[in-house]
Amino acid sequence: MGAMFQLDLGFWKRDPARVTTPRAQPTEPEPNEPLPWKHGITVQVARQPRARRYLLRWQADGTARLVIPRRGSRAEALRFLERSEAWLLRQRARWQARSPARLPWTDGTRFLFRGEVALLRVEAGPAGVVLRFADQALRLAHARPDYRATVHDHLRRLAARELPPRTSQLAREHEIEVNRVTVRAQKTRWGSCSARGTISLNWRIIQAPTWVRDYLIIHELMHRRQMNHSARYWKLVAEAFPDYRAAEQWLRKHRIE
Repeated sequence: MGAMFQLDLGFWKRDPARVTTPRAQPTEPEPNEPLPWKHGITVQVARQPRARRYLLRWQADGTARLVIPRRGSRAEALRFLERSEAWLLRQRARWQARSPARLPWTDGTRFLFRGEVALLRVEAGPAGVVLRFADQALRLAHARPDYRATVHDHLRRLAARELPPRTSQLAREHEIEVNRVTVRAQKTRWGSCSARGTISLNWRIIQAPTWVRDYLIIHELMHRRQMNHSARYWKLVAEAFPDYRAAEQWLRKHRIE
């Protein structure tokens, strides 16, 4: 999980001197829009009605996430961001130390999409920027130093649209009852199956070939019949997906990020 810094700003309201001190007002970002901030850091700004305080998290993709609580303001959130500058720089340094070869995604970056190597093209124009890869096109109002998070967000939306109906279809074909299908961002697994019949799938499955995608879905569906990885479980998988070993080999061979 990404590192998190949080602050209850109630004491700022109780201290009139702090409230009335004039400050330079930075440009406020639009809700849920990436904000190119200092030091090349991109901040994802989001409002969460259930949040009780301003939250700042360092995410695995090298961006920060700034959460605005229900009664908070974007202006105060940005002041919180300014006060957290040193913390953010420490988190980025730790992240870079763990991933020294991690480069920003820009024009010419290659990555896997539906099992094929996709080439990212960045086209700048008077109306903004268009990102193109495979048969996809993403329009942005402004250029960014790193498009990794932007592409990942798009892939996650595609996965959320495509994986649940495919899971339901395969469940019907194998006569398996599923109560719910969710798409998440698991760090260490491709999916999971709960005893209550919820199938959770990693959005990165959208980067694998369709046949590997189907194997990963069936892998979780078979847990509805056997909630372990026993010999009986793998027999069920082999009956439902005879080429499962080839799928496992593909996953070991290809690095998906």
